[in-house]
Amino acid sequence: MNTQAPDAQSLKKQRVAQAAIQHLSDGMILGVGTGSTVNAFIDQLGPWARRLAGAVSSSDASTTKLKTLGIPIVDLNAVDGLSLYIDGADEANDRLELIKGGGAALTREKIVAACAERFICIVDESKLVPYLGAFPLPVEVIPMARRLVSRELARLGGQPTHRAGVVTDNGNEILDVHGLRITDAVGLESRINQITGVVTVGLFAARPADLLLVGTAAGVREVRRPA
Repeated sequence: MNTQAPDAQSLKKQRVAQAAIQHLSDGMILGVGTGSTVNAFIDQLGPWARRLAGAVSSSDASTTKLKTLGIPIVDLNAVDGLSLYIDGADEANDRLELIKGGGAALTREKIVAACAERFICIVDESKLVPYLGAFPLPVEVIPMARRLVSRELARLGGQPTHRAGVVTDNGNEILDVHGLRITDAVGLESRINQITGVVTVGLFAARPADLLLVGTAAGVREVRRPA
């Protein structure tokens, strides 16, 4: 039996996952994202397996974990919407704009977020930043357009690199854009999404989170979107 105590970052993820559980309600179909903090959240969903009507998952990896708990997986096309979506982020600012896609699930994550009445983002405090862009910005692209998109991203001031060996659940490829300091996340999201060959960009700014739960050494802090 593993008796090793969790490290400080893992403990923060566990705390913020516990805080997210408090937002669930009986009978809901829950949107579930992807990543290490979401994995900590899924690990705590066992007691809710019979209380949830099901879950819409943003990735094959999360789907596998949810099925292991006995939570029914629901096709998003079978529902009119979701009351709640819970996901993590690679970076978040105080306007609740996010960079997501480190796990290459950004397109499905963006689709599920768009269908949710409320989007709660769960992160540890290391992910909260004054400006987005220190974390390389993921862009999902159609494979044949990778070099075309790379040239256009370079014209926007970024330094795109191909995430070699990674194929998304949709069969596409990922470019990671380095060297950005994003001051207009909504505008940049729109510009990148207009590049031919882009499936979507991992900026969640046009549809940011509604509530950010931040795991800290002292507990969980709530950050709400400015009015």
